[in-house]
Amino acid sequence: MSRRIGRNSLAGLLLAALLAVLGVACSGPDRSTSQGCTDDGPTCRTSRSSPSPSATPSATVGEATVRPSPSASPTAPPTPAKKPTPAGKPTPPKAAGSASAAPAARTKCASPGDCGFPDADSTGPRIALKPHNTGYWAIRTDGLVIRGWDITGTLDIYANNVTVIDTKITSDSWWGINLRPGYSGLKVLHSTITAVPGKGPDNGGVDYAVSNMGVSSIEVGWCDVSVFGDALSMGQGNLHDNYVHDIVPFINLGGEWQHTNTVISGGGNTGHLIIRHNTLLNPTSLKQGASGSIGLFADTGVVRNVTVDDNWIAGGAYALYGGSTGATGIRVTDNIFSTEYHPASGGYGVVAHWNADGAGNVWRNNRMSDGRLVQPEPAS
Repeated sequence: MSRRIGRNSLAGLLLAALLAVLGVACSGPDRSTSQGCTDDGPTCRTSRSSPSPSATPSATVGEATVRPSPSASPTAPPTPAKKPTPAGKPTPPKAAGSASAAPAARTKCASPGDCGFPDADSTGPRIALKPHNTGYWAIRTDGLVIRGWDITGTLDIYANNVTVIDTKITSDSWWGINLRPGYSGLKVLHSTITAVPGKGPDNGGVDYAVSNMGVSSIEVGWCDVSVFGDALSMGQGNLHDNYVHDIVPFINLGGEWQHTNTVISGGGNTGHLIIRHNTLLNPTSLKQGASGSIGLFADTGVVRNVTVDDNWIAGGAYALYGGSTGATGIRVTDNIFSTEYHPASGGYGVVAHWNADGAGNVWRNNRMSDGRLVQPEPAS
């Protein structure tokens, strides 16, 4: 009796072992190598399962956190969330490693803001302002910060490292802000600079929103600029994320229409002028003194070392004057030339006086607002 029980136990153990072996085979990595698997048996994997999405590391794109797809064939990542500019207007990021793709994707827009360029919503003061009727104000205090002011007057700066931020200036004189020779470090940020047409010298000649008379670089960023005939005037500086618009033409005391430009440089500069990611609109008609949207002129010397990159540009006789025959180090890349005022962006064309043979001069991937590539006219 005891022997029969022992034999039955041994048979049970052998049967359990055989079932365990079959179970391992059925849960193996490949059904084709698991001959013991039947259609109604345990599920057999044909390949290793992909790891759970929650176990994979996350990747941050813009401000949205997305996780890589667990599929074997990677799919296009979700559209990244747009990161707002300091004033809250979304600006699509530039395509990394594909300069030729960036402007083409931002054409055929109803407005500059729709294409991610600066406009009234993304420029100007971000805080409430307090009125200050300063009139003409000569600033002689190094490191002065002017913030939250609504100024009626002009700033003439004889000091270093002055910052004007979150401020509005309404001028009735030659300029809104002027940096004198021998001084440096001026920053004009998140501000509105405008003027009263007809109230300035020379029969209303409010010429310069921001003028750099020196040889050091200044920064002008996220500013809303209007009215002034030659709005941003300098040979060296960093002009970025500004909205320059509604330039107002006027007849000077000599009886002539004052020429107008949203950005102007007279040449002879010793530093680097960077004009990047601005909206530059010169609606002045050809009969009322329109010059350029960007005017790089060799008036006082050779034009050199200017970067014009990723701007929305429209208006002027020519939208861009390229520096003439002696110009060197002029890089014009990834800009949109809008047809909102003229079919050719400027009244006579996109660009004039481009020195294609100048050392370091680059013209690359500039497009009309309908997506067409623009080729520059030769210098004359």
